[in-house]
Amino acid sequence: MVDFKQIIWLVADGNEHMTNQNICEYDILSELSDCTLCPRECHVNRNAGEIGYCGQTAALTAARAALHFWEEPCLSGTNGSGAVFFSGCNLRCVYCQNHAIAGGFCGREITLSRLCDIFLELQEKGAHNLNLVTPTHFVPQIIAALKAAKKQGLSIPVVYNTSAYEKTATLKKLEGLVDIYLPDLKYRDCLLSKRYSHAPDYFEAAAPAIAEMVRQVGAPVFEDGENTLMKKGVIVRHLLLPGCEKDTRRILRFLHQTYKNDIYVSIMNQYTPLAQVKSIPELDRKISPLEYEKIIDYAISIGIENGFIQEGETASESFIPAFDCEGI
Repeated sequence: MVDFKQIIWLVADGNEHMTNQNICEYDILSELSDCTLCPRECHVNRNAGEIGYCGQTAALTAARAALHFWEEPCLSGTNGSGAVFFSGCNLRCVYCQNHAIAGGFCGREITLSRLCDIFLELQEKGAHNLNLVTPTHFVPQIIAALKAAKKQGLSIPVVYNTSAYEKTATLKKLEGLVDIYLPDLKYRDCLLSKRYSHAPDYFEAAAPAIAEMVRQVGAPVFEDGENTLMKKGVIVRHLLLPGCEKDTRRILRFLHQTYKNDIYVSIMNQYTPLAQVKSIPELDRKISPLEYEKIIDYAISIGIENGFIQEGETASESFIPAFDCEGI
């Protein structure tokens, strides 16, 4: 595979004998020349070095690729999930637990060829799945790398791990390539999404995005028919935020009324108040055990059966991996 500079050289040189592979990658460049991959619709020319809201140009950048053991049990299993953490983020929540990579403060630029190799290396290490973390702004490059890796033997399920601030048009490009969708559903209240994620339209984007994910992969499928390793399906995560119990209840009710048992719901209490929320008093604390217990009781009371909960003291910076470019 060729990298961006090589593709640009081929086009600039007027080479009329581009291979199908080069044409495929030239389409990647065309998609990023007026970027509308996510609901922000920045319209920046990332190929020319312009930076989108995600904090990234067209240069493919990642901060870590390693076996990850802190996902839901049906993803982490015993060997771990093969997580690739991409730099940048199109949502940029003020309380972000992966603040270092979301802000683009760390990471290493890599070629499409290297990304393909990373996917295969994680499979060779025994990863139960390939976990693409915060991938939205690099979807065109990821598609090319996935297609190349599958031709070279990538066979483990592909997980698309996202904030759900997505466009259905972008998600449709992934159909047939992604086996498991792992979206958040962070807010129902537009005032909360505006205050904490600068995205008053968050729910308006996330709800149809999740619907598209469910359409693509359908109801959950597990390796042996039991709740062991997931092979296909959707797990919607919701992270409890301090003082947002009412909104959490609305989200859980929406998910259950809309999807019943066609999805899994992961209710998370691992919110960790990091340094950047010191100026936001209501967010500068952990979720109390009582707050979490009330939400779990509510989820059970409305009929949610397919779900994951967290036990014990999970609000800890130990859940945040070192973004030291391991595996990149």
